[in-house]
Amino acid sequence: MDFETLVFDIDGVRTAVKAIGSGPAVLALHGAATLEGHEWARGLADRFRVYLPFHPGFGESAAAPHIAGMQDMIVHNLRLVAALGLDRPHLVGHSMGGWMAAEMAAVTGERFGRLVLNAPAGLNHPDHPATDLAAVGPEALPGYLAHNVDVALRYFPGGSHCPPLEEFVAARDKEGKALERILTVHGMGHPNLGRWLSRIPNETLVVWGDRDRLLPASQTPIWVEKIPNARALVIPGVGHFAMQEDPRTVTAIGDFLVG
Repeated sequence: MDFETLVFDIDGVRTAVKAIGSGPAVLALHGAATLEGHEWARGLADRFRVYLPFHPGFGESAAAPHIAGMQDMIVHNLRLVAALGLDRPHLVGHSMGGWMAAEMAAVTGERFGRLVLNAPAGLNHPDHPATDLAAVGPEALPGYLAHNVDVALRYFPGGSHCPPLEEFVAARDKEGKALERILTVHGMGHPNLGRWLSRIPNETLVVWGDRDRLLPASQTPIWVEKIPNARALVIPGVGHFAMQEDPRTVTAIGDFLVG
């Protein structure tokens, strides 16, 4: 089964969406980079139609210089859902995409089905801080993304899932600039996100790898306590790239979405 590429003009921004599978719709939002790709979605494709948009300025989508914070991304994604013609798709978000999905659900959760927050960023809880990536050297970064470092190394230069070095560097430069625009207001989160989570009406699964060195799994109960209809799934022996390290993570997400 191959991925399709769908292209939309969203407020003047060429927005590319990968799609695979058949069944109920799932909108899956990636994190602060696209280096790990979207192959994980094959694990849902036998039960769902999975839509994987590239955020403006990421991957195959064009740059959007007007983006000035996460709120612009929320509006962009809601317009994209309308352009796709989706009626209450399930919503899945990883890392920064989890923060994005949480804000979307807090604002307009009735437009979505079930919600999966996979190691979500955005809460910035002082007792459970995220790692400051600015203090992590590039050689050490793979060890912060996966507990099994060999899994993360696949997506870096020299790895089996990595494009040529020149393409890799260009992609990271492009996405770094786009990320700066999203984080321009409050950084990787919002000071009031914790107050908003109680507005989320969706049945929610909070997924976390217990060896996540980037965003600590100790945040899991905080998210679960604040979202009224939430439950936790902590995956043993994996890090931030839980879906890539252990395919059973994807299967469990699919089981939850089926209900």
